[in-house]
Amino acid sequence: MDIGNSSLVAEFILVGLTTYSEIQLPLFFLFLGIYIVTVAGNLGLVTLIGLNSHLHAPMYYFLFNLSFIDLCYSSVITPKLLVNFVSKMNTISYAGCMTQLFFYCFFVSAECYLLTVMAFDRYVAICKPLKYTVTMSPQVCSLLAVIVYVGAFVGAWAHTGCMLRLNFCDANTINHYMCDILPLLELPCTSTHINELVVLIVVGFDVSVPTLTIIVSYSFILSSILRIRSTEGRSKAFSTCSSHIIVISIFFGSGAFMYLHPSSVLSMDQGKVSTVFYTIVVPMLNPLIYSFRNKEVKVALKKNLSRISFS
Repeated sequence: MDIGNSSLVAEFILVGLTTYSEIQLPLFFLFLGIYIVTVAGNLGLVTLIGLNSHLHAPMYYFLFNLSFIDLCYSSVITPKLLVNFVSKMNTISYAGCMTQLFFYCFFVSAECYLLTVMAFDRYVAICKPLKYTVTMSPQVCSLLAVIVYVGAFVGAWAHTGCMLRLNFCDANTINHYMCDILPLLELPCTSTHINELVVLIVVGFDVSVPTLTIIVSYSFILSSILRIRSTEGRSKAFSTCSSHIIVISIFFGSGAFMYLHPSSVLSMDQGKVSTVFYTIVVPMLNPLIYSFRNKEVKVALKKNLSRISFS
């Protein structure tokens, strides 16, 4: 594959999230607030899990990775979006655009796979509790994490490598607030057939396989929960599963809505709204839903805050 830069375009112009100037400043403060919460929540959770040995269990190991991914994921997108709200000319270099595209694809794929691994972890914990320690050993957890990141790298390189093959002649205005795949594919002066095929295959795999795995895992989990005699235990398990399913539904649903459709069905402006959910909102929600409602995390947080206050 020839991935040399044959593009004639030195930089791209980002249209942004909206063209209405009167709401640019309110949106800036809204997304700045979301980003601050995202960074504080995910960085706080990474630090908390790292400092507390009793949180060094498989579930929290995956939460640690999820928070790391969300922190990086949001940082790839949101700072540039914030600049777009206050800049008169929103430009990004060709190299910067391709770099953003690669890391965006990398982290979004990694999140897909990690959410799947977390569903599998919950399946083993609830359905196979006696085998949990052996099945989810540190070696297995590390192997699963490696698979997550390697799979994400392959998918990101497939998208970015194919994009680097295209010629961008005159058109350089991206109808989006970031360098996303579909908006970029509207600009080349060469055929994008291969790119569209790669999008269909890679995104289809990233959505369908994890979704199927999660559905199967939760089917077994639901079956096990229904056999729990304690009403309190059943209610707690349902609450945990519902939170997980809500985040998964937002993440996978918005991603599928954006990518897996005929181009004539969804306008790019509608696609921007869909993208906001899984690039900006979901990374903020994850530490709140998965962690700060968790009793062990709350206890660890109180202990660490107490140490700081008395030091």
